[in-house]
Amino acid sequence: MLHDATPCDPPAEDRLILLGTKGGPRPSLLRSNPANLILSEGSAYLVDCGYGTTRQLLLAGVQPHELDAIFITHHHSDHTLELGPLLYQAWVGGLRRPIDVFGPPPLATLINGFFASLWFEIATRMEDEGRSDPRQLVRIHEIDAASVVLETANIRVTAGQVHHPPLRHAFAYRLDTHHRSLILSGDTAMCPGLVALARRADVLVHEVMRVESLPKLVAGLPNALALYAHLLASHTTTEQVGAVAARAEVGTLVLNHFVPGDDPAITEEMWLAAPRRVFEGTVIAGRDLLAV
Repeated sequence: MLHDATPCDPPAEDRLILLGTKGGPRPSLLRSNPANLILSEGSAYLVDCGYGTTRQLLLAGVQPHELDAIFITHHHSDHTLELGPLLYQAWVGGLRRPIDVFGPPPLATLINGFFASLWFEIATRMEDEGRSDPRQLVRIHEIDAASVVLETANIRVTAGQVHHPPLRHAFAYRLDTHHRSLILSGDTAMCPGLVALARRADVLVHEVMRVESLPKLVAGLPNALALYAHLLASHTTTEQVGAVAARAEVGTLVLNHFVPGDDPAITEEMWLAAPRRVFEGTVIAGRDLLAV
């Protein structure tokens, strides 16, 4: 069941649905891992494909084979772990036309490697059930620089470089439809490139990290110091995300990819307080299956 966000009623034909809102690869019962669905003009687009995406997609009322395109922001596993399985499910579910997949290198290596790992299963079904070769139904587009990556009569998708060390290639996506402009930040520290990409967009969906909760998140881990340093260098804090929205002059800020995303002690108001101090527009705390 979808939960509508009353502060920002979308046109029925143009919906953004947050399928998974937890940052990081660890699974949780509180939030699913990162994935976002955009429905516009009869087409369906997916941004990122973390663990649990297929189930969340079904809960949103969309079958895998109904997707028109998939956009991957970067190659951390919480954004890509279910990409191969989702493409497989699209194939066995009756995919009849090619699906386009966009993302930074080594996107082709990852997808082809998945199909290679499952080739016995695939070959068996092709011979026994008369199925087509799934590799012919996936069009892979590797992105290595900021650019317009997809443009049709109904949508324009622009990839913008963001700052997510140590990865060289990490992108945010701007989707301009006839109805609204939507920005999906992916994972990023605060950076001018994202502000420029998001300029005067209707909706900015941006990752967020609560610094005060990081010690509890990394406590007891053997790599605690290194992980803590990575988080501080690679993500945007609750204080910074409001500044990004304000500088970009967006209409609505939707918090997403919560770090930590599995701590029930952090209330919605705790996530919203800092962004609201510096951004005068609407701020929404995302949750799984929220439609904006």
